[in-house]
Amino acid sequence: MFRGTFTALVTPFRGGAVDVPAFEKLIEGQITAGVTGIVAVGTTGESPTLSHEERAQVIRLAVTTARKRCLVLAGTGSNSTRHTIEATQEAEKLGVDGALLVAPYYNKPSQDGLFRHFEAIEQNTSLPIMLYNIPGRCGVDIAADTVERLAGACRNIVSIKEASGSVERVSDLAARLRDAFTILSGDDGLTLPFMAVGAVGVVSVASNLLPREVVAMVEAFASGKLDRARQLHRQLHRIFKDLFIEPNPVPVKTALAWRGEMSAECRLPLCEMSAANQERLRNTLADFERAA
Repeated sequence: MFRGTFTALVTPFRGGAVDVPAFEKLIEGQITAGVTGIVAVGTTGESPTLSHEERAQVIRLAVTTARKRCLVLAGTGSNSTRHTIEATQEAEKLGVDGALLVAPYYNKPSQDGLFRHFEAIEQNTSLPIMLYNIPGRCGVDIAADTVERLAGACRNIVSIKEASGSVERVSDLAARLRDAFTILSGDDGLTLPFMAVGAVGVVSVASNLLPREVVAMVEAFASGKLDRARQLHRQLHRIFKDLFIEPNPVPVKTALAWRGEMSAECRLPLCEMSAANQERLRNTLADFERAA
């Protein structure tokens, strides 16, 4: 069910509040570019800084703006199983097509604890679930054995966003899991290598800024146009890298602000980019545009 390009949406702010027109315009641009889906209130959407009411507002806006023209996922994971169940059930009522569940962070559960966490959520929703493995942020890895166990025991756990940075890990998962269970890259720069060993798409940050290009790269590989996919990867590589020279989503919001699409405003503890890194990102984007 989950394959192709999913954009991990930024949440535009203006004057401290959610910028509704900018968010709606962002989603329309994603749909026009042909993304498979969008992810609201994930890490890129600064979900830790959103109030409960704002989270519901952003999810509702994503659903009503998309109008079934693309899939809508909501990031509902947390390090509390009970809170995650409640957030997932609320997102389901708001009409999303699936839930993205990050591994519980900070409290570092065992692998059995991880299994029971995700199992409990799956038992309390009918939504398709995409696991999100990002050990660098969470301090815990959803081991391949645990993913395989969840895929076998939980009918609605159908996908994983893999952000471990390991091609070997994706190879291992692809060998273990049924074909219907999909693996998506959680790192723009590794999308093509991951797809080469079994992934079927990406949950992308860069596609906030360059949705057509990311969609084209993913579709080129999926359709067997390997030279074209490699060409696009090479063209986008520096942008993929420089969108993470400071904490996400600060660089991508800054770039979107330069295009006049929204404010660069983020919420503390995130803050504006340094002047040196802004210059570096401007130069990278200018080089890309000259080469396009």
